[in-house]
Amino acid sequence: MQTIENTNKIINDNLAVMLYFSAPTCNVCHALKPKLLDAIEKNFDQFEIVSVDTSIEQEVAAQFGVFAIPTVLIFLDGKEFLRKSRHMSVDEVIREIKRPYDIMTS
Repeated sequence: MQTIENTNKIINDNLAVMLYFSAPTCNVCHALKPKLLDAIEKNFDQFEIVSVDTSIEQEVAAQFGVFAIPTVLIFLDGKEFLRKSRHMSVDEVIREIKRPYDIMTS
């Protein structure tokens, strides 16, 4: 289970982090997640991925201002860089983080 403390620790201890907020009842979440995880793993070798179940970990969702699912938060070097909710494409997410990620890891 994710807590605010261990989520913040992961964000601060890793160069690139993706928080994926979803819930068991969200069909879009379940369709998007495997595609997004696969794309992140193929394109970025230093990404830490954290899944947050908003039906259980409501405090974590509230702490990060997440009120819609699915929501993806990308943190680069400890700072929130990208926030996407509901309607997003995998290509769009990858495209938006590729350049800053490449600069940070080169």
